[in-house]
Amino acid sequence: MNRSLLARMVGRILLIGAACMTPSLLLALMDHTPDTRAFAITIGIMLALGGASYLLKTSSDTWRPRDALGAVTISWLAISAFGALPFTLSGFIPSYVDAFFESVSGFTTTGSTILLDIESLPRSLLFWRSFTHWIGGMGVLVLSLAVLPRMGGRSLFLLRAESAGPDPGKMVPRIGVSVRLSYSIYIILSVILTVILLFCGMDLYDALIHTFGTAGTGGFSNYAASVGHFHSASVDVVISIFMLLFGVNFTMYFCAVTRNFKAIWRSTELRLYVVAVVVSVLAIAVSILPRYADFGTAVRYSLFQVSSIITTTGYATDDFNLWPTFARCVLVLFMFTGCCAGSTGGGMKLIRVSILLKNLYREIRKTVRPREVNIVRIDGRAASEEIVSSVHVFFFAYIFVIITAVLFCSFDGLDFESTSTAVIACIGNIGPGLGQVGPVGNFAMFSPISKIVLSLCMLIGRLDIFPILMIFTRKAWSRP
Repeated sequence: MNRSLLARMVGRILLIGAACMTPSLLLALMDHTPDTRAFAITIGIMLALGGASYLLKTSSDTWRPRDALGAVTISWLAISAFGALPFTLSGFIPSYVDAFFESVSGFTTTGSTILLDIESLPRSLLFWRSFTHWIGGMGVLVLSLAVLPRMGGRSLFLLRAESAGPDPGKMVPRIGVSVRLSYSIYIILSVILTVILLFCGMDLYDALIHTFGTAGTGGFSNYAASVGHFHSASVDVVISIFMLLFGVNFTMYFCAVTRNFKAIWRSTELRLYVVAVVVSVLAIAVSILPRYADFGTAVRYSLFQVSSIITTTGYATDDFNLWPTFARCVLVLFMFTGCCAGSTGGGMKLIRVSILLKNLYREIRKTVRPREVNIVRIDGRAASEEIVSSVHVFFFAYIFVIITAVLFCSFDGLDFESTSTAVIACIGNIGPGLGQVGPVGNFAMFSPISKIVLSLCMLIGRLDIFPILMIFTRKAWSRP
């Protein structure tokens, strides 16, 4: 692995991270809160280390796949580690492990929290906490490519290493242009959502906080009751719709702008996404109808929670921990599947689920008709056996990590429902689970070791497993 090249990449990320932390520092100065010093010190450290790393000389500018995977992993670890400093230096989260958990949860757009009294934090810390969602939603290296795009052919390696899904689609032939188009769509949708939330009665601060959480599909709120704090049907519906919009592959928006509606219609993943949402919303609404006054209200709450879980956002308007078993089972299923590849959401991604289901069907047909040629097709095109095989390997690795993490966390002595869904919620970047980690609970009861394990699960889930696992191999660090 080219270590000097990695150091330059991490330096680049730290410089951009320092710039992203500046609005929180300005808000702390405006409010005259004690965390002003914490932000100033953190920004100073990031500028010093980032600048020194970025100015390092490199013997070679050649990027190989393992360099890109290493850059992704180390950059995410670095930005999460430094992003935790304001929480600890300010004294609001004295334990660095807890602060690291909160920071990783923010950047990976998970939304799990260890905070027992969210509303006691100053506005600047809550703003930074939610802004990490918006930064991490598109990816910290994608942000780097958008802000400082002159990376040449290296951009493709970095984009593929950080993008979630079997193969990130390109909007246009040039990677840099594709990245800037994606960010343009991301910013436009974020601005539209902020404006609509203002019209729904939120003030600018609340609107920005919940825009960051919705756009990044993260789920941090500045209220303990999450979106349920507003008791507003219009806010619920608006955020539900935008969670679903941010759960769509961003390539689909480019196709819509260029009027390539045929590509949208052919998208296997998008069709599965729409069908899954519609069917599950109606089924859960019928299941929870006895809890609400009428079917319309049941549909509203069902739509919000389905949108929140399938897009792995993690917002809540009701304690779905109290819903019937059928409704909770559907939500747990969506904790595994997630939404679309190329979106800001987490989970396994529906494209992988689609490939697994189609390959299962192919194997059943081969059993009945051994000589028949069966091909797995995605979006009307034949999927290569390499892609099908990689999806199976990913699925095995995903389940293996879940089982291993559950075993580690089980030493804390919590009930199985809380322990298992905590791991699933973290690796799926969802936020709340069931039991003690449900929408009205938190992760504070876990031991420091379990919190580190869960933090690694968040990073593993956000980076599609292999970049994180790669750094634990000896060959990854061997010199060319």
